[in-house]
Amino acid sequence: MINIKKLKEEYEKISGELSSQEVLKDRERYQKLARRFSFLEKVIKLLETRESYLKEKKHLESMLSDPREDEEVKRLAQEELGTLEKRLESLDEEIEDKIFQEEEPDRDIIIEIRAAAGGEESALFVASLFKMYTRYIEQKRWKSEVLSSSPTEIGGFKEIIFSAKGKGIYTHLKFESGVHRVQRVPVTESGGRIHTSTATVAVLVEPKEVDLKINPEDLRIDTYRASGAGGQHVNVTDSAVRITHVPTGIVVACQDERSQIKNRAKAMRVLKARILEKMQEEEESKRVESRRVQVGSGERSEKIRTYNFPERRVTDHRINLTIYRLEAVLEGDLDEIVKKLIKTERQKIYEIKGLA
Repeated sequence: MINIKKLKEEYEKISGELSSQEVLKDRERYQKLARRFSFLEKVIKLLETRESYLKEKKHLESMLSDPREDEEVKRLAQEELGTLEKRLESLDEEIEDKIFQEEEPDRDIIIEIRAAAGGEESALFVASLFKMYTRYIEQKRWKSEVLSSSPTEIGGFKEIIFSAKGKGIYTHLKFESGVHRVQRVPVTESGGRIHTSTATVAVLVEPKEVDLKINPEDLRIDTYRASGAGGQHVNVTDSAVRITHVPTGIVVACQDERSQIKNRAKAMRVLKARILEKMQEEEESKRVESRRVQVGSGERSEKIRTYNFPERRVTDHRINLTIYRLEAVLEGDLDEIVKKLIKTERQKIYEIKGLA
């Protein structure tokens, strides 16, 4: 948990700065400090409530260990302690969420899932991952929309790209970037041998208009006839769109919609997200601290998770977490993994900033 003393010191410092003539004359700086002051005030109140809960917990624990106490009193104290511990757990989550909301504002995302090693089995695994994420998104009451897909004849995807929106969605799903590995007897295999296949996931922040402006002269836009699974044509008009951003060489194609205008709009959303990611990666490489706090490298080539069907096991290799609820996870029950990833990253940030 974070150090309340450090936050109180910052709170007092800003309180003094807000009353100085120098800050009062600088409207932009004043507003920035005022927002931080208000934020710290709320967090400190929550931390003070937490301290009072801890004192109460200590008192109840002393009652339970006191041999002179009546058994009925101990029973009531045990019940109260159980309720208090749940309150503490909930309060800790509220404090962490409030602190990191400021560090990591809500952003919509675009998720790209692609088949890698394993041929048709890999494409089927892409479909499983897509189902897992969309179920999780539904459970959280967030929203998703498919932007582009390349289906295969037996129900898989060579690639599927979709957007996702909702409060806190980036915080919860940003750790999914990397290589996901599946170990199972393939649907396409009759010999009963266990195969290993992989798929890659990339989580991109969807840019706002203020984040990124693209010069139309930097774009090359081609249209062509859309095709379905197995290459058969599904449209008699050139509705599919391919956009190339010439300066970076980034190419995005979209053919899901029958309308060329809709395909172009969706392709532009993906293109902007990829350009922003490239810009952020270049910036991140210059910032040592941000690389140190990541849970894993965040590289698409890094193997982050294994889904083992024979053992009904899911293992996240970055945090050494193994759970034996494979079916539930693939149905969207990701909270146990996601919460541990969030907690691990936040603890690293606390340590680096000296707040732990």
